[in-house]
Amino acid sequence: MKCPFCGNEETRVIDSRSADDNTSIRRRRQCDVCGKRFTTFEKVEATPLMVIKKDKTREPYNREKIMKGLIRSCHKRPVSMERIEACVNEIESEIYNLESKEVDSNTIGEIVMDKIKDLDGVAYVRFASVYREFKDVNTFMDELKKLLK
Repeated sequence: MKCPFCGNEETRVIDSRSADDNTSIRRRRQCDVCGKRFTTFEKVEATPLMVIKKDKTREPYNREKIMKGLIRSCHKRPVSMERIEACVNEIESEIYNLESKEVDSNTIGEIVMDKIKDLDGVAYVRFASVYREFKDVNTFMDELKKLLK
């Protein structure tokens, strides 16, 4: 595994443990040259999942898109990266539990909306404003009312 700090290809595993409900392995590694430590995750390669976008095009599922969306929604909120990663893991598990080779982007969006609601209320509204494409203040207020119920 290549060191993300110095680029050296000689690193060693110093700790391994299961992660994500035994669906992946978390490894702590240390670079033999610079001595810095970093974490890697190892997962079983599943059948590629395709996402059907709103315009009916298809693209491979990309975990990083969900991660970036949550990070953006949680910007300047008291939500740790560990909680964001756990949320993404839950979202991803739910997507794969659908047991389909193709998933509509709306389905993914609804799963994210459901999970982010428990993460942080402000992050939920931020995500909803982009996902639901609020056109005016009334639409925004309707979503806030749903959150407060």
